[in-house]
Amino acid sequence: MRKLELHWQILIGMLLGILFGFAMTYVDWGKDFVSDWIQPLGTIFVKLLKLIAIPLIVASLVKGISDLKDISKFRNIGLRTIGIYIITTVFAITIGLVLVNLMQPGNGISQETVEKLTDTYAGDAGVTSKIEEASRQKGSGPLQFIEDMVPDNAFAAMSDNGLMLQVIFFTIFLGISMLLIGEEKSKPLKDFFDSMNEVVLKMVDLIMLTAPYAVFALLAGVVVSSSDPDLLLALLKYALVVVLGLALMIIFYGILVSVFTKKNPFWFLKEMSPAQLLAFSTSSSAATLPVTMERVEEHIGVDKEVSSFVLPVGATINMDGTSLYQGVAAVFISQALGFDLTFADQLTIVLTALLASIGSAAVPGAGMVMLVIVLESIGFPSDKLAIGLALIFAVDRPLDMCRTIVNVTGDATVSMLVAKSVGKLGEPKVKNWDDNLKK
Repeated sequence: MRKLELHWQILIGMLLGILFGFAMTYVDWGKDFVSDWIQPLGTIFVKLLKLIAIPLIVASLVKGISDLKDISKFRNIGLRTIGIYIITTVFAITIGLVLVNLMQPGNGISQETVEKLTDTYAGDAGVTSKIEEASRQKGSGPLQFIEDMVPDNAFAAMSDNGLMLQVIFFTIFLGISMLLIGEEKSKPLKDFFDSMNEVVLKMVDLIMLTAPYAVFALLAGVVVSSSDPDLLLALLKYALVVVLGLALMIIFYGILVSVFTKKNPFWFLKEMSPAQLLAFSTSSSAATLPVTMERVEEHIGVDKEVSSFVLPVGATINMDGTSLYQGVAAVFISQALGFDLTFADQLTIVLTALLASIGSAAVPGAGMVMLVIVLESIGFPSDKLAIGLALIFAVDRPLDMCRTIVNVTGDATVSMLVAKSVGKLGEPKVKNWDDNLKK
């Protein structure tokens, strides 16, 4: 009997998790049972993915750079990557602004709903912490982003997944230095990282064996901890605008893949589906990164020289889904609270959302921090920031799950475009977890 493909296994696990979660909401002990006995399984899975994220980035990036033999090739890859990421992000924000201005979801929010949402969420610790974090980031200097990229302790940077840009900086520095000392002298270190890369990729294969069970646990936990259904329904039009924009971005990626790489976009989405489903379940492009790299390299055929740079950088600075959400959310809040936006304000949203996406943490909830920065850039009253965030807080988690799919898909798309442009897009070479297991 043919084994069910991984993406179908994960999808079944997600659906069963949602159904199980809803069933548990109808019994008194259901929420506690899920949080105590089911959700920890999903948490362990996410921790395992985060555990290997930094080792994979270091090993893969060193291997990719050292394989180039020529620093000029790395420069070409870097410039094309950053350029394409900026273009796709601007396109995403523009799609969001066009949709929210056409459909005007904020105009359908009654004053009663605004007051109820405000009473429920304005004082929430999650909302206040996002405002405080945004204020801290906004108060930093113009070159703070570049300063934050450079670590003063490489090992300290590698001990914190939130410092991924610092890890990338150190690893690129290490890889380029290896190129400059010559192949003979760098060979022992290169062999070490080559071996480490293969081992960590095998760890990804082993972790993915538990993925269907993990997403069951994660989705069950999301369902039992969901907000008031009435409030979710009131925000349905806003949520639909965001989801429609995200769907259009997926179509846009498919067109890019078809036009520039001559690959079938449906094949591309099928091969990326396990990473997309994990992105949805975890709401974290950083946690999904090991799986994204494995799918792009082995199942799509992007050379490691490209994927090892494009994907880690993308997980940190490329937030197409989140940036689209910024545009929709900022205009929606303005519409609901009667704050008029000029065309210049909307251009400011595009620029600020683009800049805010660079260096934003690739973790759940980072979009809310970015949103505060965007709202402040257009002069939104500071005394109404908490009310504005409260308006969308009820549906932020499910929308965060959806926009993370777009973030991950965008990273994979750009890796294909860059690989094609430098002649590094080949045929897939799939490796199974048990290839070297004696049977």
